Amino acid sequence: MTWVTGLVGGLTGLLIALVTAPVGVSGAVFLLPVQFSVLGVPSPAVTPTNLLYNVVAGPGALLRYRRNGNAAGPLTRQLVMGTLPGVVIGAVIRVFAVPGPGVFRFIVGLLLLPLGSWLFVRTLRPPSQHLAREPSRRSITLLALAVGVVGGVYGIGGGSILGPILVGRGLPVSKVAPAALASTFFTSIVGAGTYALLALGTGDDIGPNWPLGLLCGLGGLIGGYLGARLQPRLPETTLRLTLGALAVVLGGMYIAQALG
Repeated sequence: MTWVTGLVGGLTGLLIALVTAPVGVSGAVFLLPVQFSVLGVPSPAVTPTNLLYNVVAGPGALLRYRRNGNAAGPLTRQLVMGTLPGVVIGAVIRVFAVPGPGVFRFIVGLLLLPLGSWLFVRTLRPPSQHLAREPSRRSITLLALAVGVVGGVYGIGGGSILGPILVGRGLPVSKVAPAALASTFFTSIVGAGTYALLALGTGDDIGPNWPLGLLCGLGGLIGGYLGARLQPRLPETTLRLTLGALAVVLGGMYIAQALG
């Protein structure tokens, strides 16, 4: 890894986390395409590198949210209980079932397109009060388990999917954001460790790119803290629409590349 690659990775992590942390997203969902296409991280090593980014970057935003008294609570525990076992299952699937870059790009696109569409719909047309009932504790845990599996395959920890879904179901962003980030942080620790163990037992390049993951994470650590601090002052609608647009564009790009 050259110093230019490290600098680009650090700055990218900082900028992404600065924008995404206020809405409870670590930014790994948008960092992954940069690693894959710009920084040249190979597949499947790109996935554990993304999880390593979450581990390093996560405490920045969480520290700020904890100072506000929003980092811990029942919702955080429910999400962690579901995503932790899910990410281990997803890591195994990622290594042994979908290692090819073409298939990986297609999966990335299929994940980003509905995520972006969901953000757009729920931002522009919020549900009425009687339709936006808060989900039960059981449904939250089951949802977190399913998202954890997807997060383990994709390398995003799962918070970037849980956040918009829970907000769309009627939970306030101020409650969801710190819980989703906490879930992403703990899940990413388990996911990165799982990939590291799998790398010891196989000859494939499935371990994280440690230098790049650490540098991207350091940038995200700073950006996440600043983003969480600025949350009350930033226009949430604009942030959500921006995230939705990025997800749709990136998802369409990867599906086109996979099918082309």
